[in-house]
Amino acid sequence: MQYMLVFNETPERCALRDDPKEGPAYWAAWSAYAGAVAQSGIMVSGAGLQPPSTATTVRIRDGQRQVHDGPYAESKEMLGGFFVVDVPSLDVALEWAARSPAAAHGSVEVRPVLPPPAA
Repeated sequence: MQYMLVFNETPERCALRDDPKEGPAYWAAWSAYAGAVAQSGIMVSGAGLQPPSTATTVRIRDGQRQVHDGPYAESKEMLGGFFVVDVPSLDVALEWAARSPAAAHGSVEVRPVLPPPAA
């Protein structure tokens, strides 16, 4: 079964990405985790995301497209990236989520991926 692991981090943790002193350790932890997931053979896809300040939000209201810079909702955590993994059970997906660097300082949402519609 496929699950999406959604990695949420605090703005302070995300800021470490560009910190000259703390950045290497931040990226090393993520590289080690991503490498372990890939080496396990469960990785389907995944990507890190640019900061929320680079986002654009689109809505249709009264038939009109509304485009806003940045994220719309205020949050104490930011979506930092995701993996889609193919594992035998939710318990296994939760084990991998708990190993993520985001689990220690933010959160990891684990959600089943919808199967494709039957033909």
